[in-house]
This record gives sequence, structure tokens and C-alpha cells, in this order.
Amino acid sequence: MTPQEETVILEAREILGRYLNQNPVLGSWQAVRDYCALTVRGEVERFHVLYLDRRNRVISDEQLAVGTVDHVPVYPREIIKRALMLNASALIVVHNHPSGDPTPSEADITMTKEIQKGCKYLGLTLHDHIIVGGGQELSLRGLGKM
Repeated sequence: MTPQEETVILEAREILGRYLNQNPVLGSWQAVRDYCALTVRGEVERFHVLYLDRRNRVISDEQLAVGTVDHVPVYPREIIKRALMLNASALIVVHNHPSGDPTPSEADITMTKEIQKGCKYLGLTLHDHIIVGGGQELSLRGLGKM
């Protein structure tokens, strides 16, 4: 990637971040997907959580874990604990597959269900789990996996 391309990507991230903080996240699902595609990528797996308020505006986008080329440690307890600390009402979890294939693994699906159970018990909403890979993003909700 050239320095000029890196500058363009950084500027795009800033614009999308401002847009998401001013507008309802779910009101523009494409903006969420674009934001995730730009921010959650790389040579190793990265796990982010978008914490949302009651109006589905982003309170915080936090990178909670960085892993290896094919695994990232995720702890549902820590995700939910942070949501409570931020007074979030909902969340969207996002991670990347450096291989380029965004197809969810069984571990991805199992972990998502664990997060969803904890959220439901504590009155939080897990809107989706998005996997970014190879120029496309997959939604576990869209696939019927949650």
C-alpha cells in the first residue's frame, strides 16, 4: 500500500467514524458494513465491538483482541462487562478473517451464541456479528446463524 493510499484510508475512516457517531447505526446498514471493512482488517485476526446507545448510535468502537493469522481469543464476559461499564444498550461484534474467506467457523458461531445468551440475560441486544474478509462482509444474522 502506498503512503497516498494509506492517507486516503485514514481520511475515509475518520469520515465514517463521524458519520456513525451522528446517525443511527442501523438506519444505514451499508455505512456500518463499509466502516467495518475499513477498520477491521489486517494480516492477523482482530476482534472489535461497536457499543451502541438506545438510539443505536456508536458510543465506542473498541478493539478487544488481536490474535494470529487464524484465531483471536474472545471472552464473552469481557465484552458484556465493557458494555455495562459504557451503559450500552446494544452491540455489534466484528472480526476479520485474514485468509480472505469470511465464512464463519463453528467456533465463530458458538462464541456468538454465548455472547447473545449473556446479552439477553442482562437486557442488552446483540444486533449482529460481522466477519470481514477479502472485500466482502458476512452477517451472521443475515446468514440465520443467530
